[in-house]
Order: sequence, then C-alpha cells, then structure tokens
Amino acid sequence: MCLLSYICRHYKQNKLKRFFRSKWFKIPFYTFLVGFALIGFFLTASYVAIKFRFTDEKGSVDVNDRYFHEIRDKYDQSFKKDTSSVNFDNYEALQRILLLNRFYPKNAQHIMHAYKNSDDDREVLRMLDAADIQLKKNKYYMSQLYKLKYELKKERKIRMESIYDWMNISEWQDFKIAVAKDTHLIDSVAKITGVEARLIVACLVGEQIRLFNSNREAYKKWIGPLKVLSVESQFSFGVTGIKEHTAQKIEGYLKNPSSEYYLGAKYENLLDFNTADTTKERLDRLTSYRNHFYSYMYAAVFLKQVKVQWERAGYPIENRPEILATLFNVGFPQSKPKSNPKVGGSTIKIYEKPYTFGAIAFQFYYSGELFELFPIQTKKFDWDEKV
Repeated sequence: MCLLSYICRHYKQNKLKRFFRSKWFKIPFYTFLVGFALIGFFLTASYVAIKFRFTDEKGSVDVNDRYFHEIRDKYDQSFKKDTSSVNFDNYEALQRILLLNRFYPKNAQHIMHAYKNSDDDREVLRMLDAADIQLKKNKYYMSQLYKLKYELKKERKIRMESIYDWMNISEWQDFKIAVAKDTHLIDSVAKITGVEARLIVACLVGEQIRLFNSNREAYKKWIGPLKVLSVESQFSFGVTGIKEHTAQKIEGYLKNPSSEYYLGAKYENLLDFNTADTTKERLDRLTSYRNHFYSYMYAAVFLKQVKVQWERAGYPIENRPEILATLFNVGFPQSKPKSNPKVGGSTIKIYEKPYTFGAIAFQFYYSGELFELFPIQTKKFDWDEKV
C-alpha cells in the first residue's frame, strides 16, 4: 500500500515537472513576464522623463516674429485716441483696404466688414498689418504700399498741424492741460459776471503764451513738468497779468455810478475786501498759486466795463474779441471809443516770430481749440442792467 502511494506521488511529480519544462508553459510564462517588465520600464521611464521635463516641446521662433513685435510697439506706444488722430486713422484704413482689394478682394471684404462693425480702429489697422506681413514677398504690392504710406505720412503731418504756427509748439499742449484744470473757476466767474468763459480765456492765452515761450528756465523747472499756469508777481499779477493800478481802477469803477464803466448796483460789491489792509489782500488774491479765481474775476470785470463804455458811446464791441483783448492788454487809458478801433497791444515773440496780443486772442477765439471746455456763445455778455 505504501509502495503504491509512493509510485503515484512520484508519477504526479514527474508529470508536473514535465509540464513546467514544456513549451506550453514556458512560452506564455516568459511572454507575460517580459511584457510586464517592459510595461514597468515604460512607466518608470515616462515618470522620469516628465519629472525632469525631458518631454517638453522646445518649439521654434516664427520667421515673422520681428514683424509681430513691430505691430505691438506701433499701437501700444504711438496710437493716440484724440479726435484728429482717430479721423485720420479711419482715412488711412480705407486707403489701405482699397489697395488690398486690388490684390485680394476677398480679404479686403473681410476687413471692410470689420471696419464697418468694429469700434476699435487699432484692430482694423492690425488686420491690415497682418495682411502686409503675408504679402511681404509680393514686390509690386509692397511698392504700392510703400508709396501709399509715404503719402499718408505727409498728409498726416499736414493734418496734425494748426494753421496758427504758435499752436504747433509743445508749450501750447502744456497750456491746454494747465487751463483745463481751472475750468471750474473760469465757469464760475463767467456765471457771476455774465462774461463768456471763452472771452476770458482768450485774454489768458495772450498773457500765458508769452510767459510759456520767454520764461524758458521757469518753464523747464516747473511750468512744463507740472502743467500749471504761470503766476506773475512783480509788475503784473496773477495768471492774467493784472497790474495793481488797473485792479484799483476796476474796483473803483464798480462803486462809481457816475463812471462810464459803471456796471450797476448788482455788481457794486463784487470785489469787496474782507480786511482793512486792502493792498495786501489785493495782492494775495491775484498772486495765489493755488486759486486763480480772482485773476479771472478781475479780467472778466474789466472786459465788461470797457464793453459797457464803448456801448454807451455808440460803438458796440461785444462781438469783437480781438478789440476787447487789445483793450485788456493796453488798459483803461487807451480805451477810447471810436468807429475804427485797431487790433494790437504788446508785441509777443513766439520762437522769434512776432504777434500782437489782440491777434493771438483773436486766433485762439476762432480756432476751435478747447471748444469742448469753452464754447463760443451767441451772446458774449449776459447783460441785465439798463445801460
């Protein structure tokens, strides 16, 4: 019985060994083992590659990279959103679309559609620049584009310049920023006195542009950098250049019913003082760097006083800003009503070119500059007293 059991066990063991040694076991087993090892190696290698960024795509630089940067710089730095610039950019876009239409009408139509429906002029011009990059090897197109841009550049320069030479200087741009800061003061004085705000500014321009142009050292130090108006404090005072004896006469005529400059009871207390030291208070009013209210007030009252003087004499000058500004510059002694008043006043040199005070005021008044802040009114003086 034991012998039989031994024989059976031995037989089974030999059979099992033969099975493990057979190809039916070895091939699948080693195939599975190698496959599992390969999968493990692949996963391990992938992890290592990702961990150490061996799989990152280095990429390449586009051949037109320089042109893309030029387009970015062109619109980020030089594009200005003022009215004249926007109008010209619209014109430039149309001209370039027409040029593109001669070569690729389909693309021109797409850009024209964007032009009609977009409110961003820069994007339309960028679309055209993108087309130019694509056509940079088209010699005929590029030659036509070069000619067009050359003509547009010349035309833009002409369009951006004022017919009034003195308005093309950099100081004029600084002045516009500076006077805009005082809009609320000028409007307040205009409301109180009934004198048109633009008329007040016309006199301010003549006084300030002279200082902006001639007082170069002060301009470089603080007027230009800070964009502020120049306050005079020697022979004339304030931003409008009122002389002390002129200020005294303005105050006196307000209270003198027998004067030809008298404006009426409504205005008698307009410039009353709060202290007994009127000289100091007057100078403090006019030379304040923080508040130019009284500079504009004295100027406006003067304009209204001489306007009334000439009107009483039968020579109305309400619609003659150049005469009113000339009188403002020369003062009361020269204000003699007549039928043929002359435009003039002090001669002001702006970059060596001479102008008269009255001419500068006239040119500004009718130039359209600062019109959004100080529009021309049909009625220059709001007069409600019997003259």
